[in-house]
Amino acid sequence: MSFIADFHVHSRYSRATSKDMEVETLARWALNKGIALLGTGDFTHPAYFAELKAKLVAGGNGLFLLKNPPESKDKQVHFILTAEVNNIFTQGGKLRKIHTMLFAPTFQVAEEINAALAKRGNLHADGRPTFSFAVKDLVRIVRDISPDILIVPAHVWTPWFSLFGANSGFDSIEECFEEEAGYIRVIETGLSSDPQMNWRLSALDEITLISNSDAHSPSKIGREANVFDCALDYYEIIEALKTKNRNAFLYTIEFFPQEGKYHYDGHRNCGVLFSPAETKSHNYICPVCGRRLTVGVMHRVESLADRPEGFTPQDAIGARHLVPLSEIIAEALSQGVNTKAVEGEYQRLILHLGSELDMLLNVPEEEIEKLASPRVSEGIRRVREARLQIVPGYDGVFGKINIFAEEEKKETEQKELF
Repeated sequence: MSFIADFHVHSRYSRATSKDMEVETLARWALNKGIALLGTGDFTHPAYFAELKAKLVAGGNGLFLLKNPPESKDKQVHFILTAEVNNIFTQGGKLRKIHTMLFAPTFQVAEEINAALAKRGNLHADGRPTFSFAVKDLVRIVRDISPDILIVPAHVWTPWFSLFGANSGFDSIEECFEEEAGYIRVIETGLSSDPQMNWRLSALDEITLISNSDAHSPSKIGREANVFDCALDYYEIIEALKTKNRNAFLYTIEFFPQEGKYHYDGHRNCGVLFSPAETKSHNYICPVCGRRLTVGVMHRVESLADRPEGFTPQDAIGARHLVPLSEIIAEALSQGVNTKAVEGEYQRLILHLGSELDMLLNVPEEEIEKLASPRVSEGIRRVREARLQIVPGYDGVFGKINIFAEEEKKETEQKELF
């Protein structure tokens, strides 16, 4: 039976995260979302690692369960030990900033990783610790600890802190990791890109592409995720990823990448939003302030791509694009996402129709129509069919998705008045 996994989240010990980012709350949200396997995040932080050891128990096969689950035993959420680290270093005459995810099968292995990294930097300072050594040395350090550790470059296209980032990245896996490049079999595409964009690089054909939420608050988990059809087993999952097994790793769940906050180019403070072509026509200079524009993910992909837009490799693992249910409800009701009206309707629908992701992906439209309002039902239909209006994100500003046209919204507001 298939299941959904979101590997990349953070704890409250990471900067700019919710105080609710701890395993009990995450488990409750995972049930709402329909996520069976969730990364712990931040196992490198000493205080959080102690919490994980106190609150989790081995569930067999390299995964973990809550010792005192808030949910019924037939719907327990499994956890997998994950962390993200930040390497800032100089290589090839340029300052590099790379984020990398680490997966571990046991507390003992995680503890050995922490002991090795504690010699190189301060693990107490942040849930995502920073080191000044080259990221290729990170690969060497952890692979010497255990061959079962999975190493995954994170959100590889964001302008800062990523493998291919326009501002501090590299042009290839080999350039970045040099003699350790063969150990990189999986990369995370990030919110501002999707598999279709990555398929344009033939150099990534043998690399498995995963997608995760990188959540800093519980409600954001599952906004991107991965769908598997294999045992809930650390070793089977890691093997499926390393070998790009299309029978075990079925597809990814994606943001519409335009909604990511670095999809297009521009300047947030100047209100300048450019396509790659517009950026080139302005010689990469902001027409308002005269400074260099922030080059986004789409531009960077096009600069490295050796295939046209729309190309699909023969063995590609598919993707399905979604808009979070709360956002669909909010637009359908002309309410804010965090309002009581939206929260109430969200809880009512998942109570009767199952989890959020099951509802968005699998529940037949006729079943949704029996319980949801016509506007919510129509919103879900349009998202499934990708009939959306999208203003791309840029320079740290999330993109804006509109499911309904402005005229439709005005009609709804007028009906509510009368």
